[in-house]
Amino acid sequence: MAETRGAEHIPQWKMDEVTEIKDLVKNYSIFGVVSFEGITADQIQKMRRNIRESAVLKVTRNTLNEKALRESDGSVPDMIQYIEGQSALIFTNDNPFKLYKMLAQTKTPAPIKAGAIAPFDITVEKGPTNFPPGPMLSEFQGAGIPTAVDGGKIAIKETKVVCKAGEKVSQKLATALSKLEIFPMEVGLILRAVYEDGTIYLPDVLHVDETEMFNKFVTAAQEAFNLSVNAAIPTKENIEVLIQKAQTEAVNLGVEAVIFETEVMDKLIGKANAEATSVANASKYEL
Repeated sequence: MAETRGAEHIPQWKMDEVTEIKDLVKNYSIFGVVSFEGITADQIQKMRRNIRESAVLKVTRNTLNEKALRESDGSVPDMIQYIEGQSALIFTNDNPFKLYKMLAQTKTPAPIKAGAIAPFDITVEKGPTNFPPGPMLSEFQGAGIPTAVDGGKIAIKETKVVCKAGEKVSQKLATALSKLEIFPMEVGLILRAVYEDGTIYLPDVLHVDETEMFNKFVTAAQEAFNLSVNAAIPTKENIEVLIQKAQTEAVNLGVEAVIFETEVMDKLIGKANAEATSVANASKYEL
């Protein structure tokens, strides 16, 4: 009776949310926990539209996400530990590596807020701006940006690092950077963990530098090819090179051993002629 009365106090919409999440866990091969801190509602809607062909983004209360995962089968509840702060669940039938790459592509430049830590050296480049001289001139100078008036517009006099990596950004600098449309931050869905068939993958495992990986494959293929040629192991890929190498070595052997065969006669005659010329020249000098 007590359990029944307790259940009656749970709003229907919450029960529906939990049921929907549990169904998504069952119907998709993988799901992940993502952070959307610092992202506006409009940005979330845009990201949801961008990924809707390959993934479903479910944004709801953490307590409902946790309840749904706790009531799911297997080791799914282990994913609860990654739900904190502004979290959402994402579901897809792609593999974890594709999901990580897709979410990395959702990141967009964003202005840095006052009090935030610079992720890298923030540089303001030398050049003109579209701002007329006035209060903005003193605002830029107050933020440590060297400015002057040039051609009736404010200009940045020199390229300067206005905030080093690890330093806190002041209110004045944050405002100035935003007006100059310098966006040092990136916002997007940050993947915290992915669950697939009982295995949890973390971002450091899923991050793959495709260019570096491609170069490694090219190098490995070249080294394997060279090894097979040097070891004289015939394959479909190296058979022409092996035949050419064998032919060259056979001709060279024929020349060195002075074997009178059609394929080496021209080289033998050329060698004999060169030796005769060398002897003649040597005799001339002796006389």
